[in-house]
Amino acid sequence: MSKMTMPVRRRTVIQAGIALGASQVFGAPFIITARGDEPVKIGMVNPLTGVLAALAQSEVDGAKYAEAEINKKGGILGRPVQLLVEDSANDVGTGVQKTRKLIDRDNVNVILGDVNSGIAYAMSQVTNEKKVFHIVPGGHTDPITGTNCKWNVFRVCNTTSMEANAVTPELVKRFGKKWFFITPDYAYGHTLQDAFVKALIKAGGSYDGDMLPINNTEFSGTLIKAKAYKPNVLLNNMGGLTQINCMKQFTQFGMQNEMALGGGLFELESIKGCPPEAQTGWWDMEWWWNQPNVPEVVKFVADYRAMMNKTPSARDWFGYVSMHSVRLAAEKAKSLDGPKLAAALEDLELPPDVALQPGRVRYRAGDHELMPNIFVGNVHPTKGAAAEDLFTVAALVPGEEAAGAVAETGCKMVQPT
Repeated sequence: MSKMTMPVRRRTVIQAGIALGASQVFGAPFIITARGDEPVKIGMVNPLTGVLAALAQSEVDGAKYAEAEINKKGGILGRPVQLLVEDSANDVGTGVQKTRKLIDRDNVNVILGDVNSGIAYAMSQVTNEKKVFHIVPGGHTDPITGTNCKWNVFRVCNTTSMEANAVTPELVKRFGKKWFFITPDYAYGHTLQDAFVKALIKAGGSYDGDMLPINNTEFSGTLIKAKAYKPNVLLNNMGGLTQINCMKQFTQFGMQNEMALGGGLFELESIKGCPPEAQTGWWDMEWWWNQPNVPEVVKFVADYRAMMNKTPSARDWFGYVSMHSVRLAAEKAKSLDGPKLAAALEDLELPPDVALQPGRVRYRAGDHELMPNIFVGNVHPTKGAAAEDLFTVAALVPGEEAAGAVAETGCKMVQPT
């Protein structure tokens, strides 16, 4: 970011970047001013600072790319789209404050966010109160589309139960049933570990583990405990920078020679932040860029690389899908009214150029959870010409299979009055 000679609010800087990105990418101005129409405002709240910043930035990048793409094709309901981005700073109170600001002062039509599951849940309380349509691109904790589901809230990323159910059979089959968990002590970590434990116990397994702060930096005590337990598999459930630090310390201890490694998510942004010896283990990917047999994916990845100067990750795809989901719902509803958007998105199937994977990908009506494939496979150092070729897919698990029935989620959807 270039130096400024006067103080500028963070969101102003982010918006300037969005405007520049859109004009550079598509050779068109950010706002289609010729119409003179009031833009469709979409507010996004994400932790652009803190340990989850890299994941958050990728979601913003995907949303910015979609914003420019949508504007190039005429906007939403004939109006230009304007993405307003706020930094939650990985703090629940800040995330709620920014959500209220976007709704009350900026008059956004839709809210997206947050990467942090606890913040996403707190935001959903606000959006539900305000009757504002809300998509959670990347906050995974189960209650968002489970016991605390809401008519106005939809989610792109998987639930933690879907993550655990998809990869557990592979870990048990390949390595065994004695596991050790290193898990972040907040909403995402609690529901992820609970889901893994449920699946492991069902398979006849046993476990031990530690729950650590979301921004933990020192893992030696926990790793020594894991080493003494002698598990078949160590599950590193941390996220962002904390997961990277844990992976580095795990390999510094030489523990990769004593036990297998895996878990729910080891995302592209985090894999790239690790040295080659720590690029290992069996994990889920919620979307993967290397799908040579899906022409829509091949085109999307080539275009995204050319325009954004990066290979898209699952997080980029989350942001991209979220923006296009707003467009698709608005086109179907012919409205930006919150309840009408929600009704339109229920059971809506994403077109191939948005789903970007094989099969039917839809927002399930009963709980508003997207049902994509889950890519299960192993992480490894680069294979091939692309620096991001760090994952080999072993199995595609259908989202419907991993999610189970709506009745099992605890969601009892109450429609708006």
